[in-house]
Amino acid sequence: MKSLQKNHRTQFLNQNTMAKSLALLLVFILSTFNSHAQSETEGKQITVTVKNIKNTNGKVILSLHNASTFMKGKGLESSITEINGDTATLTFKNVIPGEYAIMGVHDENSNNQMDFELNGMPKESYGMSNNPILYGPPTFDAAKFELKKEDVNITIRF
Repeated sequence: MKSLQKNHRTQFLNQNTMAKSLALLLVFILSTFNSHAQSETEGKQITVTVKNIKNTNGKVILSLHNASTFMKGKGLESSITEINGDTATLTFKNVIPGEYAIMGVHDENSNNQMDFELNGMPKESYGMSNNPILYGPPTFDAAKFELKKEDVNITIRF
């Protein structure tokens, strides 16, 4: 009889431990979803409108940069958007406040890169935030803007 009671008690403890473990796992999963949902809404939006696109061939590639990524690759985030008439619009979401620059290129032949002439000049239209008039390579300082507590709208002219 004692053996049966001990066996029953061990089974009860195992079930109790398992129930507590499942409850703990459920709390962990729910807290992970909750923290993930919060992080998705903590950042701001940067809406970029590109104007003066010379034709509807291909797509527009836009990339978000900080000082360390500017002119050094794809950037913090890159995205491709369709052209509607002579305009393209794209929104970068969940961007944390800071200093950024946006670079864009009209990828007319849809090869996902900017094409250059033999002399190094771009074959395709391009632009960047602040629409600086440049007499040399683009600089972060000329294109940078600050994202603070509000969403930002940027217009780039090709």
